Amino acid sequence: MEVIEAIVIADADGKDPAAPSSLDSDKTKAEFLWTLQATWHLVNTRLEMDQAFDQPVCKKKKLWEVVAEKVNAKLRESGVTGITVKAYECDLKWRNMLATYRKNTDRARRLGVASVHWEFFKAMHDVLGKSREEIEAQRQAKLSGTRVGKAIASKKFTPILPTPPATAAACISRPPQDILQLYMELQERKLNMWAQQKALEERKIEAINNLAQAISSLAQTNSPQTSKDGH
Repeated sequence: MEVIEAIVIADADGKDPAAPSSLDSDKTKAEFLWTLQATWHLVNTRLEMDQAFDQPVCKKKKLWEVVAEKVNAKLRESGVTGITVKAYECDLKWRNMLATYRKNTDRARRLGVASVHWEFFKAMHDVLGKSREEIEAQRQAKLSGTRVGKAIASKKFTPILPTPPATAAACISRPPQDILQLYMELQERKLNMWAQQKALEERKIEAINNLAQAISSLAQTNSPQTSKDGH
């Protein structure tokens, strides 16, 4: 039987990434030894608080302190005394277990659930393995018994389908003769516009020529008068 287990490795300096700095006096104490009983206490406590950890705004450090307190309380009830687990140790151990859980989840998808023999898999998968569809179905089931749920269920909604553009439909329904006629009309409009523009240009040229002739005639008229005044 193959049991997949993963371990979160410390960084290059040999320090635990989830633990506090070396200045912390708690770090100088002996590391907590995770027995099977202590690990089960951690798993059950963390899964019970899963909704609190999933909140968009929450202080994870405070939550892990609560987890450590609950685990220590359960250990004392079981007769384990003399050493207590710290919040950062619970956090690090849970990260290790999450890595192992994900690897076993991939194995279950490929080979089936029967191929997974990790003792914590079922308990974690019952909480962490719920799909969005299952969560939504549970939410709808809870909502169905309320007044809001009944009011929504009593409503009948008619789906609004998109209306195709009128221009596209008109183009598709036009026969080839209409398309040809439309093309001819467009060409005729272009010719008319070109003819109007040509006539306008000719008028401009004619006006310029008339102005030039008027200026020339005026100059010729003033020229003899200037000559007489000079004598």
